[in-house]
Amino acid sequence: MLSILKKEINSFFASPIGYLVVTVFLLLNGLFLWVFKSDFNILDNGFADLSNFFLLAPWVLIFLVPAVTMRSFSDERKQGTLELLLTKPMSHLQLVLGKYFGALLLIIIAIIPTLLYVYTISKLGNPEGNLDLGSIMGSYFGLLFLIAAYTAIGLFTSSITDNQIVAFIAAVFICFFFYFGFEGLSNYKPFGDAFHLENLGMETHFNSMSRGVIDTRDVIYFLSVTILFVILTKLNIKTS
Repeated sequence: MLSILKKEINSFFASPIGYLVVTVFLLLNGLFLWVFKSDFNILDNGFADLSNFFLLAPWVLIFLVPAVTMRSFSDERKQGTLELLLTKPMSHLQLVLGKYFGALLLIIIAIIPTLLYVYTISKLGNPEGNLDLGSIMGSYFGLLFLIAAYTAIGLFTSSITDNQIVAFIAAVFICFFFYFGFEGLSNYKPFGDAFHLENLGMETHFNSMSRGVIDTRDVIYFLSVTILFVILTKLNIKTS
């Protein structure tokens, strides 16, 4: 598994992909948070907090994570190297996890520089250092779990096709549906008031963690979604 993980990381940074992912994520967030005149602009908001960043980041990641994962298995299929990988002395699960953690690590590397925002907001506060660190830390934990789930979904869509564009579009759609779809459907109350459909969506659990309270129900939800798509990817690879 470690050999696959190292191979994935090396391939990301041996090509422009790794640097492009980090740059695009930081650039988009930086422009919306500090430059563009919009509802996300922190300087125009008048409050020294990072809530706008945690509102924006999930939507940027809906496109960014699939862009990273779309080549994971689809490229192997297209080049005919997937069969060669499957003959290596490792289980299918180890192969999937190696690719999974490689993509996950790259996205986490893109997130790390945003910790500078915490320092900046702390300096802008009145008085200086007036921050709700509990909420910020909870939001970062939520973001990590969200990234873990997005990555598993992207890996799954990459395993079902040899076309990277198809894998990308499918991953964006599934990530969007899991993040916002259930919340949107809950407005129609298809099951009445007895069942809260929004609890099946990522947005509800991410917002819950953003309050600074790490509820085990939210953790279990994200882990369940992640494990589900990792298992589906393994089963799909096994039947290849």
